[in-house]
Amino acid sequence: MGQQAASILTVQQYLDEPPRPQAGRGRSAKTPIQRLIFFLASAGKLFEGLVIFMIGMALPLITEDFALSSAEAGLVTATSLVGILLGALFLGHLSDELGRRKMFIAEMVLFTVFLAGFTISPSLPVLLACLLGMGMALGCDYPTAHLMLSETMPTSSRSRTVLGAFAFQAVGAVAGATLAVVVLSMPNASVSSWRVMFGLVVLPAALVTVGRFFTPQSPHWLLTRGRVTEAEDALARILQVRGEKSAGVRLDALPASQRVSESYADLFRHDGSLRATILASAPWFLQDLSTYGIGIFTPVIIATALSDPFAEAADAQDSVSGVVRDSLVGAQGAVMIDLFLVVGILVAIHFVDRFGSIRMQIVGFVGCAAGLGIAAASAVVPSATMQTVLIFAGFITFQFMTNAGPNAQTYLIAGEVFPTSVRGTGAGFAAASGKAGAAITAFLFPTLLDGFGQTPILIGLMVCSLAGAAVTSRFRIDTTGKNLEVVHEVGQALPLTVEPDLFA
Repeated sequence: MGQQAASILTVQQYLDEPPRPQAGRGRSAKTPIQRLIFFLASAGKLFEGLVIFMIGMALPLITEDFALSSAEAGLVTATSLVGILLGALFLGHLSDELGRRKMFIAEMVLFTVFLAGFTISPSLPVLLACLLGMGMALGCDYPTAHLMLSETMPTSSRSRTVLGAFAFQAVGAVAGATLAVVVLSMPNASVSSWRVMFGLVVLPAALVTVGRFFTPQSPHWLLTRGRVTEAEDALARILQVRGEKSAGVRLDALPASQRVSESYADLFRHDGSLRATILASAPWFLQDLSTYGIGIFTPVIIATALSDPFAEAADAQDSVSGVVRDSLVGAQGAVMIDLFLVVGILVAIHFVDRFGSIRMQIVGFVGCAAGLGIAAASAVVPSATMQTVLIFAGFITFQFMTNAGPNAQTYLIAGEVFPTSVRGTGAGFAAASGKAGAAITAFLFPTLLDGFGQTPILIGLMVCSLAGAAVTSRFRIDTTGKNLEVVHEVGQALPLTVEPDLFA
């Protein structure tokens, strides 16, 4: 194929077998442009994990700094998630209208500006506005970064590459917890130390923003707009054959049926479109109910479980010292637990091509339910030591299984089951559905924790995980290792009524 200079192939066929592989480099190896895209997409996921999960560690400090009520504290954690929902739903849709590259750049500009504003927020309204802006930028990154990767990578390495970038969300969570420990361990740590924690992220975000200006447009997207010459140019740049047109980068216009279609209504047609929408959205909603509830409030729960009554008595006369101490204890516990997010995503990357994203999502959901059940069982154990052991064991199991399964796989699936013309819209809608669940949990969690305690909440989230496994099995569409130009045609043709075997 690579020697047929006169052939007119599809974009994915060229990506899968470049016409002129570089000397000493296999056909499946990434070019410098592909590596750049991977690095910049990974950075976006790192910032999300770092910022969102660091909010949970900074929450006691922010609460004390602004004298917030429980409802206001819940609003702080929920606002960024509402922003992610809105960004994924509306800004993600713009990646279909304006192109992947424009939104890839714009979202990081917005993130950097609002992050800087967040660190100097003088009041709660300004802080919430900046959280909303940051969230919208991160929400846009869900579909856009995924598509920048999946539409520029070979089929053979697409799943591993996308999950490799997504892994940096877990790295960000660990980095955020570690950063919080370092800042809060400083001799001059105070309730305003949360500003230092977030301020240290501004410069790296600005550098990533600059880097995204050097990325090419998605050739898949350009073809949906009928811009064949530009698509050939972008593809040549990605494959490093610019100036070697004789090597054979020639594309043909897409048929009218595969051209521009940017309507949300296309996601709900009673054929494979609706099935893809349900598969991409419902499990993500159920997953994020648990992931963000546990992830954001792990430091709070750990601080409660590991609280030292003698230290509490010593801090009784100094509420500031008590808040800083509890935040540090929670952050230290979260570092250990969040490490299993990284282990889980490494397992996902290693096994996704062997077992497939659908099967790993189902097993992961069941494992999440088991972890939540272990943590919930701590309520019926009389020994305080055993209670702590069960909470840690349950949360570790949950964090490992969620990233080996649904937290990673929902992200992967959502960007692969829709056709190119509505891929940003569909992936954005799925991400927004997930963040709707996250926002609900984040807003209600402080109140529910105060009113009912952690056990009923953990049992409820366990039921949600089991429901996620059932929905994934019922509406499965396998995309692992398949050409994206074929997947959506197959997926659209699948009748909604098919009920596959759980582990087929």
